[in-house]
Amino acid sequence: MNKGMAKIYRPDFSTKLTCPMFMVPVAAGFPSPAEDYIEGQLDLNKHLIKHPAATFFVRATGESMINAGIFPGDILIVDRSLEPADKKVVIAVVNGELTVKRFRKIDGRISLMPDNQEYHEIELTDGMDCEIWGVVAHVIHAL
Repeated sequence: MNKGMAKIYRPDFSTKLTCPMFMVPVAAGFPSPAEDYIEGQLDLNKHLIKHPAATFFVRATGESMINAGIFPGDILIVDRSLEPADKKVVIAVVNGELTVKRFRKIDGRISLMPDNQEYHEIELTDGMDCEIWGVVAHVIHAL
């Protein structure tokens, strides 16, 4: 199948859902009357998706990126308009298989690195079929 991806989704902008946005820090201690601090509404589409036409969602599988905070079942928000740069997390197709890895460019050498020592890097060499699909902009996961 693939290395690290389950399904790919396009964003749905047909619905609007805004939630109250509290503009004060939240302490993990004594509660305060939160209603006094509501500053406005937050639309997650506007907050998380900067380039709608170039954005897609993908659900992660596997554990190769757990030290980057990406866990099995997480939803990755991927922006195709962003250029891959050193240390950015990217979605790539390597020899026909989708994967999520950290893009590394050191001394002209390009590798896709896992963020878990149990997995090996993928060094991109001549003759390999590789295409970077986009840069992971955000990760959504439940607590």
